Amino acid sequence: MPVTLQEIDRAQWETDSQVAQDLARIYRDAPAERLPAPVDRFIEAHFAQGGTFCCALFNARRLGAVAVQREKGVWWVSHFCVRAETRHRGVGSRLLMLIAERARDEACTPRVPSTVLMMGDQLLLTRLGYHPAADGAYYEFHSLASEGGRR
Repeated sequence: MPVTLQEIDRAQWETDSQVAQDLARIYRDAPAERLPAPVDRFIEAHFAQGGTFCCALFNARRLGAVAVQREKGVWWVSHFCVRAETRHRGVGSRLLMLIAERARDEACTPRVPSTVLMMGDQLLLTRLGYHPAADGAYYEFHSLASEGGRR
């Protein structure tokens, strides 16, 4: 089965205990320095700011998550995390590509703030077709680069 994208909003998180448990489990696997607050506070604060999470779903299991904040024409994407047992299997790459496709379908550009990136994240983003902005404040997805110039 392929990895698919599942968007989680506050209402789903509050009413579906499995969604809440899975999202917390994903972020508990993250190194502590990757999150600005303890997991439950981080998730609550992100929802309080109007954000959503996009999750990688495989065989009805949530394996990875990314925090998404939507603005006019832009999806701000941050705090990627993939469950420890599924890292280095392409789940994170596939999740980021699915987010880029969904954003493009909504006429939006995905951007990743540079302040939340480690070197490995920057390398992954570059490989997937994201490029740093001129001022270095964020990485922006350029679909032509990731598609080898095809459209």
